[in-house]
Amino acid sequence: MKLLDRTLPTPAENLAGEEALLEMCEAGEGAPLLRFWEPREYFVVVGYGNRVGTEVNQVFCQERGIPILRRCSGGGTVLQGPGCLNYCLVLPTDNPPELRSIHSTNRYVMEQNRAALQTAAGQQVEIQGHSDLVIERMKFSGNAQRRRLHFLIFHGCFLLHMDLGLIEQALPMPTKQPEYREHRTHQAFLRNLEIPAETIKTSLAQAWDAHDLSANLPGRLIESLVREKYGNPDWNLKF
Repeated sequence: MKLLDRTLPTPAENLAGEEALLEMCEAGEGAPLLRFWEPREYFVVVGYGNRVGTEVNQVFCQERGIPILRRCSGGGTVLQGPGCLNYCLVLPTDNPPELRSIHSTNRYVMEQNRAALQTAAGQQVEIQGHSDLVIERMKFSGNAQRRRLHFLIFHGCFLLHMDLGLIEQALPMPTKQPEYREHRTHQAFLRNLEIPAETIKTSLAQAWDAHDLSANLPGRLIESLVREKYGNPDWNLKF
C-alpha cells in the first residue's frame, strides 16, 4: 500500500484531497493508499447530510473566524484544528471480501485501527457506536466512509492535544448521539490521547502495510473540487 504524509495549506484543499484520491482510484489511475494530514487552523466539518443550523454554533464560529465546511462522507459534525491528526484510507471495495458492504467495512477497518491505536497508546482501546474509538468510555476518534463502485475512502480524526473547551463553544450537543454517550457534554465525552502524532502514524502504517512513498496528490483535481465544493458556500452551507 502507498503511504502519503502531506498536509495542504487550507482545510478546503485537505478535504478535497481525500475525495480527489478516491476519484483518481475509481478512474483506474491510483492504488490503495494511506494518507495523513494535520490541520494548521481551526475549522468545523459537517457530515454530508448534516444541517449546519442545528449542528454548529454559527454565531460563535463567525465571531472567531472559524470556517464551516462539508465533507463528502457521512457521520457527525466535528471541530478540527492544531492537536488533531487525520488519516484517510483508500481501499478497493471487493478485496478483501469484508470491504463489500458498509457494515462489514466498518468492522474490518475499525478493528485494524483499534489494534494499532491500542499499541500506540499503551492502553485498552474499544470500538463504540458505529465507528468511534474510545478509552474508558471517552471518545478520541470518529470515522466515516464514502463508497464508489470500485473504491472507498475510510477516514477519521484522532484527538491528540486538541482544545476541548473550544469544541464545547463551537458545537452544540449533536442531534444524533450514540447510546454510550449518555448525553454527556463534549468535554465529559471527549478526550485527548496526549501522544505524538508520529507514534500513531507508525502504528497505522505498520497495521496497513503502507510503506510505498511514491504517491502524490492530484493537484488539478483538488483545485477543481475546491472551486465546486469545499471552497463554495453553496456546498458547505447547503443544509
